[in-house]
Amino acid sequence: MQSIVVDLAIGPEEWIKLYQGVAHDVRTVARDGRSVRFPARILSRFALRDGVHGTFRINFDAEGRFKDIARL
Repeated sequence: MQSIVVDLAIGPEEWIKLYQGVAHDVRTVARDGRSVRFPARILSRFALRDGVHGTFRINFDAEGRFKDIARL
């Protein structure tokens, strides 16, 4: 299984756009320098009143399909 580690700081206003479907994907840079894009819905369980903040490991299979996510 492959993985990436990302640091996220999504404020409440931006999270609302993602949650409501105005925007569907999160685009960021992984710690190893790769540009990544993934569906915002995978962050739902980590959302608080102040948005989504923290360091996350995203695991995916050999075909690049999402498997799971964990806060580090």
